[in-house]
This record gives sequence, structure tokens and C-alpha cells, in this order.
Amino acid sequence: MEIILFIVAGIFMLLGVAGSVLPVLPGVPLSWIGLLIFYLIPGIGLNYLFLGITLGVTILIYILDLIVPALGTKKFGGSRKGMIGATIGLIIGIFAPFPFAILICPFLGAFIGEILNKSGSRTAGKAAFGSFIGLLASSFMEFIVTFAFLILFLYQFWSYKEIIF
Repeated sequence: MEIILFIVAGIFMLLGVAGSVLPVLPGVPLSWIGLLIFYLIPGIGLNYLFLGITLGVTILIYILDLIVPALGTKKFGGSRKGMIGATIGLIIGIFAPFPFAILICPFLGAFIGEILNKSGSRTAGKAAFGSFIGLLASSFMEFIVTFAFLILFLYQFWSYKEIIF
């Protein structure tokens, strides 16, 4: 039973790291589920403080993942409508069935939002580029956190390897 839970936890950890660069998977939440499953292994016991802190980080990163592209739009001269467009585009991009939608939709959303704000195409293009930079920044941030969770997982595994095997 312990080995099965460990393998399932490991799969969630790897899916989390993959999800930090693949837009269809929520990377940090998947990694956190992997940590939770690891602590459900009999004999290890729940570490509520560790799981609570990592859950807090997970929620914060997940929220930032939605906000940072809009902040990138604002930083590059976008208006409120451009920020709203980038956020709507990001949400649409998450659920869109075509590849690279997560990259294209926030860009288009910010561009359309700026055009609706009666900005010129140059300003709209800058704001859309800011949205793209924000998306890259949030993906990098998510990768760092999922990789840190993976390191913590491997450290905990090494500490409890006798229980698992």
C-alpha cells in the first residue's frame, strides 16, 4: 500500500512540474496534492504545519498566476480594459481546445481591450506584449514553486524510505 501511494504521489509531483510549463495542467495544485498523498502514507503521519504552509503558497501562486499577466499589461501602458481583456483571454485560453491558446488568448484579450478603450494599435500592441511577458513570468514563478515542492518531496522520501520500502 505504501509503495502505491508513493508512486501516485510521485506521479502528481511530476504532473505538477509539467503543469508549470503546460498550460492545461494546474502545476502547483497538482504538486500540492502529491505532497498530501505522500503524507497519507501509513507510518509517516500528517504534518499539518508543512501542509498548511505549502497550501498557502499554492493558493497564493494560483491567484498570482491569474493576476500577473494583467499586471504585465498595466506595466506596458495598458488601461483597465486591457487588463480585463488579458484576464478574460487567460481564462478563455485555459479552456480553449487549440494548442498555444494559453499564450495567444491573453495577448489577444489585452489587444482587444485596448482597442475598445480607443487606444491606437501601437499602444494596444505594447499592452498585449506586456500581457505575454506577464504570462511568461507567472509560468516561471510556477515552475520554481513546483520544483521546490519536488525537492521537498524527495527530501521527505529520503527521510522516510524505510517506511515506504
